Amino acid sequence: MGKKIFSGVQPTGNLHLGNYLGAIKNFVDLNNDPDNDCIFCVVDLHAITVKQDPKELKNNIRETVATFIASGIDPKKSIIFNQSGVAAHSEGAWILSCVARMGWLNRMTQFKEKAGKDKEKASVGLYSYPVLMAADILLYDATHVPVGDDQKQHLELCRDIAQKFNNDFDQDNFLQVPEPLIQKEFSRIMSLKDGSKKMSKSELSDLSRINLTDDRDAIENKIKKAKTDPLPMPSSVEELNERLEARNLLGIYSSLNNSTLQSTVDNFSGKNFSEFKNQLSDLLVKKIEPISLEIKKLLNDRPYLDKILLEGVEKANSIASKKIDRIKEILGF
Repeated sequence: MGKKIFSGVQPTGNLHLGNYLGAIKNFVDLNNDPDNDCIFCVVDLHAITVKQDPKELKNNIRETVATFIASGIDPKKSIIFNQSGVAAHSEGAWILSCVARMGWLNRMTQFKEKAGKDKEKASVGLYSYPVLMAADILLYDATHVPVGDDQKQHLELCRDIAQKFNNDFDQDNFLQVPEPLIQKEFSRIMSLKDGSKKMSKSELSDLSRINLTDDRDAIENKIKKAKTDPLPMPSSVEELNERLEARNLLGIYSSLNNSTLQSTVDNFSGKNFSEFKNQLSDLLVKKIEPISLEIKKLLNDRPYLDKILLEGVEKANSIASKKIDRIKEILGF
């Protein structure tokens, strides 16, 4: 039996290699499996938990759709839509926030990290964000959700909310309790300037990341300048625990090449870093440059991107609105 898969990406603009290897490359594989029903959501409601420039947000929504398609997600096989286009997400989030418990949300570590020291100034939306994420998933009876380390806790909360709703209203499996899909052999992608920090668009230096819109020259320049250490290429995976930048670059190579970290270390053991960097650059250009060119082409065709979103919203709405109507019946509305 096939999987029903739901996943979302925030439209923050400037998607980078970390987003691609951490999520989008996996989405493409899931989309290509004929047994799967996939829904990929541009989570624009999540994006406004921090203040956004309205014009930029509109452009970033389109850019995220362009990135999905350029990377190989077929809008004929999968539903691609933006969250704010389907009212059931907001309605579902309110209803489920009355099922979720404060104690559950207080345990969410991501809020503590994002809100920082002055959490009194954080938006209520940033705090209750995981409840909206639960609504996103549960409205589509998703059986599986691809998650990274930073979202595992949110999926656990989603499962708790589903089980509590089913128990409270004596509904046997009415809200499907989803399973996590964890990528095997995936290295978390870190900054090219600091192997202890996650690759991020918010880091000031553009040299810290490979953007999915970078051309060949930019990719080659960034890898040439990527931080390494003075030691020769490692001969064992254990060595990498102390060598964060080397671990990151070897992890990127392994993820792009669909190989294990062990086999990549074995392959380059004894060679010098410049030779490895040349091969890494070639691999990145081969994989990323076609995506970059296609993103730029698609961004010049706004009517096409808007049509994809409109069709996706209609398909998503036809599923989610039925679920929310049934939820309202169960509640007694």
